[in-house]
Amino acid sequence: MNLGELGGFLFDQPLLTLTIAAILLAVTAGMVSAARPRVGQVMRNAAYLGLVAALLLTVAQLAGHNGRSEAALWLDRTRPAEIVGKETVIAMRADGHFWVEARLNGEPVDFLIDTGATYTGVSNRVARRVGLRPNEKDEGVLMDTANGTIVAQMASANSLRFGGIEANTLPVAIGPDGEVDTNVIGMNLLSQLASWRVEGSRLILVPKGR
Repeated sequence: MNLGELGGFLFDQPLLTLTIAAILLAVTAGMVSAARPRVGQVMRNAAYLGLVAALLLTVAQLAGHNGRSEAALWLDRTRPAEIVGKETVIAMRADGHFWVEARLNGEPVDFLIDTGATYTGVSNRVARRVGLRPNEKDEGVLMDTANGTIVAQMASANSLRFGGIEANTLPVAIGPDGEVDTNVIGMNLLSQLASWRVEGSRLILVPKGR
């Protein structure tokens, strides 16, 4: 392998390159420490930081390949939807579900797209943050959740937007804190679309009139 091939190989392997550079720096630091202690200490500290950075990046890379690990779920944060032509595309997250970063009454809220939910729903904590208030004389509705049956209060959201999708005056169920851990977009919004479908690891939503 000539120098050109070696350089290309190292360029394609940034973690390996970082590790080798840190090790070489540590060796050099040991060689110069006797004559110039301060310079040697600075070089040694830089080498340690390089090795720690390489280790952390390696762990992150392994977690990313293991899609079901807790680290992968933490690293795979909820993202905004992507607009492709007339369609809104949501990528599947590492947990196998479709999550989207939306704007509820103008405030950012992470939602799970749940085709099994009748209503779009949020926790009471999120409702307070975005200015959702239960409808007057609302007696609540019974809803089945992962934590059992709860009594949710109904409110009306001025707007819910993500990608090319926007719903106005949308009924939203507000669940009690501690019993509702996940905000969901349910069928009362999805039924307003022209169509929606799943293609592989993508959820594709098509609004009406486009």
